Amino acid sequence: MSMQIPYGESHVDLDLSGVNATVVEPRFIEGLENEESGFLAACSSPIGSPPLANVVKPSDRIAVCIPDATRPFPSDRVLPWLFEYLSFLPIENVVIINGTGSHRGNTPEELERMVGSEIYDNYRIVNHNAHDPNTLTKVGNSRFGYPVYLNREYVEADRRILLGFIEPHFMAGFSGGYKAAFPGVAGIDAIMQYHGAGVIGDPLSTWGNLQNNPTQEHVRAGGQLLEADFLINVTLNRDREITRYFCGHPIEAHEAGCAYVKESAMVSCQAPFPIVVTSNNGFPLDQNLYQAVKGMSAAAQIVEEGGMILVASECRDGFPEHGNYRKLLFEYDSPDALLEAIHEPGFSVFDQWQVQLQAMICQKARVGIQSSIDSDALRQAHLIPVDSINDALRAELDRIGRDVPVAVLPEGPVTVPYLR
Repeated sequence: MSMQIPYGESHVDLDLSGVNATVVEPRFIEGLENEESGFLAACSSPIGSPPLANVVKPSDRIAVCIPDATRPFPSDRVLPWLFEYLSFLPIENVVIINGTGSHRGNTPEELERMVGSEIYDNYRIVNHNAHDPNTLTKVGNSRFGYPVYLNREYVEADRRILLGFIEPHFMAGFSGGYKAAFPGVAGIDAIMQYHGAGVIGDPLSTWGNLQNNPTQEHVRAGGQLLEADFLINVTLNRDREITRYFCGHPIEAHEAGCAYVKESAMVSCQAPFPIVVTSNNGFPLDQNLYQAVKGMSAAAQIVEEGGMILVASECRDGFPEHGNYRKLLFEYDSPDALLEAIHEPGFSVFDQWQVQLQAMICQKARVGIQSSIDSDALRQAHLIPVDSINDALRAELDRIGRDVPVAVLPEGPVTVPYLR
């Protein structure tokens, strides 16, 4: 038996012949027969909201927030339909904000690829910059006690439309909803607060959970300080086809979408596995090691204590090099030392949240990764470089026994495995 594991824009072949393997993947849902007509219907009959055409007036200045290049949202398809639907709006009244959160801005080439040449050539597109106070405006204080600054163009718009897609999320329970605004267009100080060690380390900040999830609560508290006017969320299958739209009220539509995804993406397992093979579901989700922590985290839900996680993630963008993610990993000689430092009172360093989660995973299991990153750098990041997940799998089976059960998560973080 052989199967293809997504890797960048291609795949690696995983040979499972003679392996006691269990494939864990979401239920496949066919894409909509006509994505455009589905979109128009969802905007005309939304969830918990008047039709979008009734929300926006011809004189309004609107801000449309889209996910950045690390997310597979089909902006190139949805944006033309959106602006055709809102054809009464002058183009000069529209700004598209690339919701980078704390990530780097996207290059002109990346932006054109994301939105398509027609939109790129005719609409104004700006990269959000969480680190530039000159582009931010205070909108209030979160109920959790810290000030929230959002992108000035987003704040000054008459109407705000949030675009995104819903999938399981390793901290917020699910992506989508107000995440497009917070952290999507938030200032770095507020992002640091909601990514604090206590929030990230809370067991309720986890896959598939919205109930009392502190990460999701911070997202909604920050986002609702300046309520969005309309949400456009989609669900996607492994072929990146749109399977459903969840449009309308930012909370009601989001929760309907999360319930839908939970039914198709959560998979129960009877017992933990000594070996779990995973991916980060290919490009653009596996652009860098920072993002690949999501695939590791999905596998960590069902790996045995002291077991092994094997990850296929191309990481063409490296760690990435911006921010403190790499620096923090290199500064400490073990996951234990990292976590001890992060939990020290007053410790607050950009990117600590991803390092914290990675360290927690590495405390539980050994993590081997096939990627394009230099082997010495991976070792410094407390990971095990492997040239081939196939060879690494066979070596581990030789070490602990050829008949031991192995779980394979070909779509990585798109699947939410959990122990029954």
